[in-house]
Amino acid sequence: MQQKCNKIKGRASTSISAEKSASLPFLPAPANCEGYVGNVGFDPVGFSNYFPVDYLREAELKHGRMCQLAWLGYVAVDLGMRIPGYPEAMSGATSATAHDAAVEYGALGNIFVWIAFAEMAGWIGVSQMLQGSGRAPGDFGLGKKFLDGKSEAQIEQMKLKEITHCRAAMLAFSGVVTQSVLFDKSFPYF
Repeated sequence: MQQKCNKIKGRASTSISAEKSASLPFLPAPANCEGYVGNVGFDPVGFSNYFPVDYLREAELKHGRMCQLAWLGYVAVDLGMRIPGYPEAMSGATSATAHDAAVEYGALGNIFVWIAFAEMAGWIGVSQMLQGSGRAPGDFGLGKKFLDGKSEAQIEQMKLKEITHCRAAMLAFSGVVTQSVLFDKSFPYF
C-alpha cells in the first residue's frame, strides 16, 4: 500500500511541475503540439496524444479556410447576391432558408459530388504527409510564389496569420449562423 501511495504521489508531483498551457493554465501544455506555428497550448481533450498533430493541423486549416469562404458566401446571399440562372424560388431565399430551396432545386446533389472529388484529391496529399513525405499541413502547392524570397521568420509570420484568421473565421461563421437563425434577420443579423 505504501509503495502504491508513493507512486501516485510521484505522478502528481511531476504533473504539477510540468509546464502549464498558455491558454488553459490549469492544464499541462500539450507536448505534441510544440513547434507548430500558433501553438498556444489549447488541447483540453488531449487529441494530440491520440492523433498525429499534422493531421489535426490539416483539419484545422481546412475547416478554417472553408469557414472563411462560408462566412463570405453566407453574408453575400443575405446582401442580395445570387447565381444567375437559379429559379425564382431561390431568388427570395435568405442564407438561413437557402438550404431548403437548394434541396428542392436539386443543387445539393451536385455540390455533394464536387465536394467528394475535392476530398478524395485532398486525401492523397494528407495520406502522403502522414507517411512522411515532408509535405506541410495544408500545403497543396498553391501560392508558393508569394513566399519566394521571404525569410524563415516572415514565412512563420504568414503561417501564424493564416491559422489566426482560420480560427477567427470558424468562430465568426458559427456566430453569423446562430444570429441569423436566432433573430431571423439578414445582415447585420441584429
